[in-house]
Amino acid sequence: MADQEKNTEETIFNAAKEEFIEKGFDGTRMQEIAVRAGINKALLHYYYRTKEKLFDAIFDKVFKSFMPGVFEVMQSDAPLFHKIEVFIFSYLTLIYENPHIPSFIIHELNRNPERLAGLFGNVMETVKNKGFIKFSEAIKKEVELGNIIPIEPEQLIVNIIALCIFPVVARPILQGVIFDNDKKRYSEFLENRKAEVAKFVINSISMKRNSI
Repeated sequence: MADQEKNTEETIFNAAKEEFIEKGFDGTRMQEIAVRAGINKALLHYYYRTKEKLFDAIFDKVFKSFMPGVFEVMQSDAPLFHKIEVFIFSYLTLIYENPHIPSFIIHELNRNPERLAGLFGNVMETVKNKGFIKFSEAIKKEVELGNIIPIEPEQLIVNIIALCIFPVVARPILQGVIFDNDKKRYSEFLENRKAEVAKFVINSISMKRNSI
């Protein structure tokens, strides 16, 4: 792909992400994406014929950028708590920089779960093969050594993801009610979540902490 085409596609991606963040998936229009990107609608349709295909491409790119660094740690022999910290920091960074994705996922769960399953198919297969198996083994080993409380790997992963996603999905409530619509305070809160969630999760499963 020529440099000009790469630049055009990157411009489209950035414009589309901003539109999705501001207006949600349903509220976003291809014409508005084209205007924000500074191109005509015909050129936008040349790259992506539908809004769905454009979102799918963004979704795929976002998760592929997230995977390599995280999976390198997950597949390593690093301590379990370090793996948890890296996963939480990376995952929170991903969804905070792409807040349209959690909202889209929840919306699609109700509207079109089959399409969502297709979107996640390849991603989740990669997650399972490259990260989850090794992570599960590390959890089971720490349980056997008596370092953490007995917990199923699936339960721990879901607990972590839930703690990460909720503040983004509930942004209108948190930002509007708790932070009085102060976007700066809300952003600082999200940034602090990276350390807070890791500390909370580790303390909740640490045998030393639970034996006090």
